[in-house]
Amino acid sequence: MNIKIYVTLKSGVLDPQGKAVKHSLSTLDFNEVKDVRIGKYIELVLDEMPREKAEARARQMCEKLLANTVVESYRIET
Repeated sequence: MNIKIYVTLKSGVLDPQGKAVKHSLSTLDFNEVKDVRIGKYIELVLDEMPREKAEARARQMCEKLLANTVVESYRIET
């Protein structure tokens, strides 16, 4: 089973990497960009199991390792 996980900073958390990318885009004359937020994309391939169990296991992985839930949010897709 394939699981896709998107990890992003929570709103209100400063994103210096995003600010640097926004600045670089501006210097390259992409002035229409108002803001940039940088995140992570993770793909997992799990053994075959019911979808609900796979999502629960992926949630556990996010809570324990893949996301810093103090400052990051995550979204799981199966």
